Amino acid sequence: MSEEPRIRSAAVIGAGVMGATISAHLANAGIPNLLLDIKPSKLTDEEKRAGLTLDDPPVANRLALAGLKGAMQAKPAAFYSMRFAKMVTVGNLEDDLPKLKEADWIIEAIIEDLPIKKSLFEKIAPHVAPHAILSTNTSGLSIAALAESVPEEIRPRFLVTHFFNPPRYLKLLELVASPYTEPGILEGMALFGRNKLGKGIVYGKDTANFVANRIGAYAMFHALHLMLEQNLSVAAVDKLTGKAIGRPKSATFRTADLVGLDTLIHVARNMHDNLPDDPERELFEPPQFVEAMIEKGWLGQKSGQGFYKKVVTDEGKSIRMIDPESLEYVEQSKVKFPSLEMAKNIEDVADRIKSLVLAKDGAGEFLWMNLSATLRYAGNAIPEVSDDIVNVDNALRWGFGWELGPFQVWDAIGVEKSCARMEKEGHLIPAIARDLLASGKTSFYERSEGKTSYFDTQSRAHVPEISDPKQIVLANRKEAGHVVLESPDAVLIDLGDEVVCLEFRTKMNTIGTGVIDMLHKSVDLVEKDWRGLVIGNNGENFCVGANLLMILNELDDDNWDDVDWIISRFQSANQRLRYSERPVVVAPHALTLGGGCELALGGDRVCAAAETYIGLVEVGAGVIPAGGGCKEFIRRIHESIPEGTQTDLFPLVRRVFETVGMARVATSGWEAKDLGFFAYHDRVVIHGDHVISEAKNMVLGMDLAGYAPGRPSEEIRVVGEPGFAALRAGLHNFAAAGQITEHDKVVGGKLASILCGGAISASSRVSEQYLLDLEREAFLSLLGEPKTLDRMEHILKTGKPLRN
Repeated sequence: MSEEPRIRSAAVIGAGVMGATISAHLANAGIPNLLLDIKPSKLTDEEKRAGLTLDDPPVANRLALAGLKGAMQAKPAAFYSMRFAKMVTVGNLEDDLPKLKEADWIIEAIIEDLPIKKSLFEKIAPHVAPHAILSTNTSGLSIAALAESVPEEIRPRFLVTHFFNPPRYLKLLELVASPYTEPGILEGMALFGRNKLGKGIVYGKDTANFVANRIGAYAMFHALHLMLEQNLSVAAVDKLTGKAIGRPKSATFRTADLVGLDTLIHVARNMHDNLPDDPERELFEPPQFVEAMIEKGWLGQKSGQGFYKKVVTDEGKSIRMIDPESLEYVEQSKVKFPSLEMAKNIEDVADRIKSLVLAKDGAGEFLWMNLSATLRYAGNAIPEVSDDIVNVDNALRWGFGWELGPFQVWDAIGVEKSCARMEKEGHLIPAIARDLLASGKTSFYERSEGKTSYFDTQSRAHVPEISDPKQIVLANRKEAGHVVLESPDAVLIDLGDEVVCLEFRTKMNTIGTGVIDMLHKSVDLVEKDWRGLVIGNNGENFCVGANLLMILNELDDDNWDDVDWIISRFQSANQRLRYSERPVVVAPHALTLGGGCELALGGDRVCAAAETYIGLVEVGAGVIPAGGGCKEFIRRIHESIPEGTQTDLFPLVRRVFETVGMARVATSGWEAKDLGFFAYHDRVVIHGDHVISEAKNMVLGMDLAGYAPGRPSEEIRVVGEPGFAALRAGLHNFAAAGQITEHDKVVGGKLASILCGGAISASSRVSEQYLLDLEREAFLSLLGEPKTLDRMEHILKTGKPLRN
């Protein structure tokens, strides 16, 4: 078995957008790294005025410094927290080459030009340590050709490590070996990429653009040409090729604008020039209007206009789309297709795609032609680009954000019937699909007892899919019969080793009475029969908060006592999570808002995905957190200050007030620690698929250490009336300056009262229950405000807070 390499330091050569953000992600993973770029040969006018020389560090490292600055200012953020930026050291390729000897891994991320890359490898080769791994981030150049420029002693440690942009957010890492790469190095880097960088690994072959870009670019260029054939608009194609078929909202042309038309055309030309035997080769020739756009410098987001352009007129701002015929930017017309409207009501993406490709309108015709062509292209690409369908599907899911890969889509629409339709239309069916049907099977994937098998091209039979040993898929556990307790809103699942996991099953995992009831029942069962509890799920988001519709319905029926009871019971559930006789670990990921955040604050420990976006956002709905979130912040402040010390608590309370009052949402698990949502002992896991497994391990570790539950505090120090008065004064000033509304002032006043302990003396001490009662009373009083109800209704309609 291959071993994961010990990589304690790294170097990235090339401080462009890609190189700098790779450097940032290495820092996110805790790997100090050196970011190098060329040394400038000329001074700028500003540098001349400052009296600098070419050898002064600000000049010599200008390009690397610019790259690091760009990564620090990137939107979305490239770093988990600014604390990680300190792990990047900048330099240049003249003065700092000797420092490469300290690196365990060196990544080349310069321009996609074969001669320039070869020249760089020749330059750095003498400085590569005998044990170090050298890799290229090329998106499609031949690794065999590049390997020829690397000394023989380094070739076994040389390979492609192709990150996708932005490296922090896109899970895919393509690995491609050269003819000289040691198999152990390839497998070791796969382990490292998965475990230390949080990546999904796809093995590609040394063909043009490898796996994801080969199939993904084909789908995009086919859609581009088909748009012109069918006389559709840019906006119409994006409506059809986005969320409707389980792809990112940016769809085809918004994605092209984000990537850059120049980059997209480079990818296409690389395939056109290096795939002489590809029957679809001519598809990669860009249409004339795209060539004209590039000549005009309309490259997308980087140039301010591409397929779309933001336009400011007397009537306001709008986003217009390119008209391919006139090359003018025109208003986006309303996209209307009957099948598309019907598909909005289909929740399951596989069922939605099937419905759309079978439709008899223009949407159905376009999607059938585009998807069926993409499926045939993907089928014919095996085994050329990869040996199996799993690698291809994962490449498109992880690199392009597709919910379903090509072969999963093929299963969704029906392999047998779709192949019959393609043959009727005169298309050749790929060998892999013919072999599948000849074997007597009708789907590329099969599931049985919680396990997945896939059709293998070599054996022409279904073989078990290799799973990640650190990933727990709850659906598999349920299929295998490990359900302990279930209700319509939640299910308790046996994870093995006497640990259970509570999974919500409401829409967007919102919290209502059913979920609250299962929280209580789960704690009851765990305290009696189990070693501990994990609260987590494999959904798109952990939990987006309370079920606002439920609350509004109760208010419509004038059931104020019921609302009071629901809040009280949710508070009680969170208290039970913290003080249960058995350890409880909450495992949040992605959106963890409002009540979801309070669950994380309530658990005794947190094991969070690095990509966790957590916050108490209730003020956006015109209320305050009432599930124990405010109480928990004040309790933590109290516990952070040793007894007997004279410490001013107010700055700490004010910081919490600003965090909650401004509805701040952490952009990562690490920033959640910075903001106080997670405690110092809570864990942040870089690989999102490993969170539930690591949470389970935390439960077991706490149990083995002899877990002893705490008790609710009765003596929490609060700042009292003086602090409350200071916060009210600030609110008054903001309102007077027009920076907040009168309703904001009311909500802020309620929040300030809770965080300060109400109108009591500064020397007072209060219990946790006292603070919980303040939360509940404030929440109920704000529900009586008409503006609050307006805000809640607006959120339900739009999914966004009302700005007033």
